[in-house]
Amino acid sequence: MFLGMDVGTGGTRAVLVDEQGKLIASASSEHAPFRVDHPGWAEQDPEDWWRAAQEAIRAVLADLAKSHPGRKVDALGLTGQMHGAVMLDQDGLVLRPSLIWCDTRTQPQCDWLHAQFGGGDQGRRRLIELAANPALPNFTLTKLLWVKEHQPDIFARIAHVLCPKDYVRYRLTGTYAMDVQEASGTLLLDVAHRRWSKDVAKIAGIPESWLPQLFESPEICAKIGPEAAKLTGLAAGTPVAAGAGDQGAGAVGMGILEPGSVSATIGTSGVVFAATAAPTMDPLGRLHTFCHAVPGRWHVMGVTQAAGLSLRWLKETLAPDQSYDQLTAQAAAIPAGSDGLLWTPYLLGERTPHLDGSATAAFVGITATTTRAHFTRAVLEGVAYSLRDTFTLFSELGIPVKGVRLGGGGARGPLWREIQANIYGYPCERLTAEEGGAFGAALMAGVGAGSWRDLDAACAAGITIAETIHPKSITVARYAEGYRAYRRVYPALKGIRG
Repeated sequence: MFLGMDVGTGGTRAVLVDEQGKLIASASSEHAPFRVDHPGWAEQDPEDWWRAAQEAIRAVLADLAKSHPGRKVDALGLTGQMHGAVMLDQDGLVLRPSLIWCDTRTQPQCDWLHAQFGGGDQGRRRLIELAANPALPNFTLTKLLWVKEHQPDIFARIAHVLCPKDYVRYRLTGTYAMDVQEASGTLLLDVAHRRWSKDVAKIAGIPESWLPQLFESPEICAKIGPEAAKLTGLAAGTPVAAGAGDQGAGAVGMGILEPGSVSATIGTSGVVFAATAAPTMDPLGRLHTFCHAVPGRWHVMGVTQAAGLSLRWLKETLAPDQSYDQLTAQAAAIPAGSDGLLWTPYLLGERTPHLDGSATAAFVGITATTTRAHFTRAVLEGVAYSLRDTFTLFSELGIPVKGVRLGGGGARGPLWREIQANIYGYPCERLTAEEGGAFGAALMAGVGAGSWRDLDAACAAGITIAETIHPKSITVARYAEGYRAYRRVYPALKGIRG
């Protein structure tokens, strides 16, 4: 029996998976809303993650005791929101709230870091050579640099730096550890060689002693401590696998392991994720290149900042009295292309392909006949157009795509599935049960405990395909025309912003 735990933005989820890869039980506990003291800021209290983790674990173990009396958890794996900066003192105490993934205050620190490597395009290219990615406000390192500049007294007391799920592991085990997939999103990892980058750490002024020991995702890196055992109900000494960030663990949970396998997952943000046999870097930094949770493999991914968030924003702003099902049913009556209405989903700026934290969202093409149903369909299509930008980059860089597996909210409704298949232009698969990153973390724990030979074998046991959605040539052609128009909106808006 393997426990997977996902320390997300909105809450922590725990799942139990048996040795056949079957989901046995799940439970979750919500987090307090993240704080936004200023525009672009986003902070959470790590102690709240620890509280939620204890609650989720106790709840899932209570379900296990009812359904499988006498069974225990044999290993645990963790996943969670990436990039958040958790700063601890020499005693392991939290120094300040964590700046989480969607905190975008650090553009000045990004510019400073690029300047240290030569400035402009030269500095960006040099940093990509060392860490496989340019400096972006989302990454952990830029958040540390903000604290260094604005809160030097706190910076001076830092002794350990972790990411959110790794802080929860520290509370469970007393061990400072991080997997190479998660570490890829700190901007402090030499991604190509799967080790900390001495060059980046030195130039950024980050002592290497702050950085935790690195592990491959399925490796056992720690054991549940006696105090955590009392608080959670887990047995002291239970092995804990390194796990992975939410995107790496989610890819494992969807079976995106081999080169050519690709997923498109729509949650609050949207991610197109492709497994690769070697580190494939975009010289312009429009894609992220990270170590995969699978040892010896890498992945590239493009990120849309406000994917599912766009639909939530639409509902809360224009249709608070409507359910999502009602909105999408109305949108299904609108023809593909939304009669020319376009949506650019840049509510939180944009990562791929623009790397522009100041980008703004817009509806373009409103007429007197535009209805709420048009707005809804345009949002669904605009998010898919934005994710198609990543497929365009895959084509430019020669990254193979054999098909696409859909995940998150974008996989749950038939209309959004059809829109994605026709905009991407690839057959799209929906899994029988898409359990997300927590499921992938449980599979990693099973590999670490020796129940499966490797992650390929674990995924073969636990993943089945429910449906394949094939693109329709007429609709594909209509969306190709819409995508060409969509691509012209961002430069026009940027010209207006100046």
